[in-house]
Order: sequence, then structure tokens, then C-alpha cells
Amino acid sequence: MEQNKESGKVKGLFEKLPMEGVKNIIVIASGKGGVGKSTVAANLAVAMARNGFSTALVDADIFGPSIPRMFGVEDIIPEVAVFGDKEVIFPVIKYGVKIISIGFFINRNQSVIWRGPMAGKALTQLLEQTDWGEIDYMFIDFPPGTSDIQLTTVQKLNLKGAVIVTTPQEISLNDARKAASMFRNPDLNVPIIGVIENMSWFTPENHPDEVYYIFGKGGGLRLAKEFDTVLLGQIPLVLEVGKGAEEGKTVFSLNNKNIVEAFEKIAGAIANG
Repeated sequence: MEQNKESGKVKGLFEKLPMEGVKNIIVIASGKGGVGKSTVAANLAVAMARNGFSTALVDADIFGPSIPRMFGVEDIIPEVAVFGDKEVIFPVIKYGVKIISIGFFINRNQSVIWRGPMAGKALTQLLEQTDWGEIDYMFIDFPPGTSDIQLTTVQKLNLKGAVIVTTPQEISLNDARKAASMFRNPDLNVPIIGVIENMSWFTPENHPDEVYYIFGKGGGLRLAKEFDTVLLGQIPLVLEVGKGAEEGKTVFSLNNKNIVEAFEKIAGAIANG
């Protein structure tokens, strides 16, 4: 794409948001719901913060925000200050991660009924008006699919790349391919950093030597090879993870060495990539 350096615009797209102080912006995407994308995004952000990186997490799912619940901060309203004619939002901080979500500003039982452009505008305001400070890694948790939210984000931000989350089963892979193809569109051209395979296998707590591939095997690696990228890691299916997310707990509070090591490995692969 042709870059106009003076205007800061990419030909055919919108003016980029400056996002001063934010070094690396990475979107976490999937083609469909139910693959644990938000859980992955939340725990990956915490893993990066635990490794000493200043980290932010943006909940870009305007219609179904879940990040506040996963961090146990649903009842917190971010501080908003007015400087001149500009409102500044201060992100909520939990587990060392700076968090922003539309969920902080609406009733948890309230449905958001907006057309796509309005949702895109709301996300832009959250990104632009939040006082992020210095951030090493900002993760943006996309809603499932390929909609206005995804396009607005890609057009408005200078992205380091995208991470695709999938489960090993073929129906999940088919939808993940669509998400990955969107980033490879010549008009967008966002690098795919890698693939994360979630729910890779299940090991019963009382039988640690047994491994069950409930959703199939090798799907994440096949997807990574198709798009000439890497498999960043495989995350086992652990029943306590879902319950922990409901209670605002991360995988690092669980007594499960395998899943903690999985997220630490993925965080390391991204930091060293």
C-alpha cells in the first residue's frame, strides 16, 4: 500500500491513531466463538506482565464484552478526567495489566444495539481517549468473525501483527482460515505472528499420564503451515480454567503446571519473535 508520510495516511484507508508510548500492538483473533479466544487473550496479557513487560488489554468485543468478568473487575468504573476540552480515561489495572472495555461503561445486563460504524467509533474513542502511558505490548481481543470492528482496528492502528486462536477440530480451523485470510488481504496486509491451538488435549486430574485428544490432533500446526507462520503453542483443556474465568481468576492461580507453562511459552515466543 502506498504510504503518504506527510499526512500519516495509508492510501485508501483512514488516518492512523498515534498511540504514543505503545510499542507493540497485537490483535488476538478467531473465526468463530467458543474457541476460548478471550480466555487466551486475558491469560496471555497476564503472562506478559508477569515477565516484566508493561502490558495492556483492549476488549474490542463491543457487543459482548467479557474481559471485565474474566479479571473480576465488572463493578469498577474507570476514572475519567477532563483536561481542557478533552476527556481522558484511565484504564483499570489488574494483575499488572491495563484494561479497557466498553463493558465498564454499560450495565452488565444491557445489550448494545448499534450499527457497525457506531461500534467502530466507540472502539476508536476507547483507544484514543485512554491514558495508556508507556506500553510494551498491547493486546486487542477481537470479537469472532470479520466485521467492522476488525476493519476499523486494522485501518486505525499500526499493528505488529495478529495471533490466530483455534481449536484442533476442522470446523474451527475452517473459520480460523477466514480470519487469517482477512489479515493477508493485500489492502490490509497484517503480519500473522502465529497460531495458538487451544483445548489441544485433556488429561484427567486423577490420571496425569493419560491424554485424550477430544477435538482432534494437529489442527493448529496444519493451519500455521498453511499460512507460512508458526505454532506459538498448544494449550490443554483444563476444566478449572472456565470456572476461574467466571470468578476473575487467571490460570496462574490454578494448581496446573502444564497450562501455566503453555502460556509462559507462548508469551516468550511472542516477546522473542
